[in-house]
Amino acid sequence: MSASQARPARPLRILVVDDDVLIQMATSDMVVDLGHEVLEAGSGRAALDLLQAGEEIDLVISDQSMPGMTGIELATQIRGFRPDLPILLATGYGELPENDLGLPRLGKPFRLEELGAHIDALTGGRHAEA
Repeated sequence: MSASQARPARPLRILVVDDDVLIQMATSDMVVDLGHEVLEAGSGRAALDLLQAGEEIDLVISDQSMPGMTGIELATQIRGFRPDLPILLATGYGELPENDLGLPRLGKPFRLEELGAHIDALTGGRHAEA
């Protein structure tokens, strides 16, 4: 079964954080193709605002390299008030600074199947046959 054939048992609410609007839109489209709901933020600060406002989020997919706040810095902030929230770093760079958070990484560009596999791994594979 490929990720594109899977449908979630319950749609997840996934926050996509990227300062590049085109990449944010492409990632969001993939998340929707996988059967999930998407919220978008163009910066780490905007993502924190959404989360602190009480938005129900099941997973965060964040770009690593953003102005103002990197993905690792965002994850560190999130861990302060939502320590169990799964976070996936997406990066176009092979080398990322080490972090104590042990965050999983997804290399850009990525395919739908790769994104789906990471989402499943981070959320316990809440998918059922379509």
